[in-house]
Amino acid sequence: MGGCDSCMTRIPYATLIATIMCVLGVVVFCVTMYRGSTLALLMFDQVFNIRLFWIEAVQMTFVIIGACMGALGFMILTVGCLTTGATRFKVYKAWGSRIGGRISCAVFMVITYILQFAWIFMFIFLVVVTFLFTTFWFMCANDHVSSGKTCIDFTQFYFYFPDGHKQEHMKVCDTQNVKLFCKDYVEKAEIMFILATVSCILIILSLVHYLMCLSANYAHIRDHEKMQELQDLHYLQEPDLSHKESRF
Repeated sequence: MGGCDSCMTRIPYATLIATIMCVLGVVVFCVTMYRGSTLALLMFDQVFNIRLFWIEAVQMTFVIIGACMGALGFMILTVGCLTTGATRFKVYKAWGSRIGGRISCAVFMVITYILQFAWIFMFIFLVVVTFLFTTFWFMCANDHVSSGKTCIDFTQFYFYFPDGHKQEHMKVCDTQNVKLFCKDYVEKAEIMFILATVSCILIILSLVHYLMCLSANYAHIRDHEKMQELQDLHYLQEPDLSHKESRF
């Protein structure tokens, strides 16, 4: 085979597609969640006079999640490259390397399985947050609210506010505050959280794809081990056959 054909047969296309999906989803998720949490922080601070200091730690967590998921995707892609095509026959020729390859695939399968549940919980959380901001947007779309005739009243949700919070800060009344709440924060944050929810679905699909690829790679290494043992047994039997033929 030519150099180009040999290179093409060594590319793990399934793992590569999963990696592209994972990286794309993580990038969109981190950007949108960072922007959405910033808008939510400003909304609580400037509209409801609530300071949430833990939002900055959450924003840093999004950056760490992005870096970890990107590193995991490229490590799984490396495992896929080592178990594809002619590379598998060179890398996993020895018994120890085959055991190490199977262990690495098993470890990545466990990590991917756990991360899948974590991202499912994140998806549920984002669905709830998106629903809340969509509800806020429908409240803002009311003609009486947009014209300034009616306030957006959150006093019935007083148990969500800190203890001792003033009731006048639980209402969005004047035109400036309504514009600040609806146009500047709710509308933009809703778009960010919708995009984050879609990217979360993409990440979950990529993790499912990773599980299928890792399972296939594990099976390839195991089958390669059996073929190697059969080939070694064949080589051990060849001298006996040649010896028997020389006697007749």
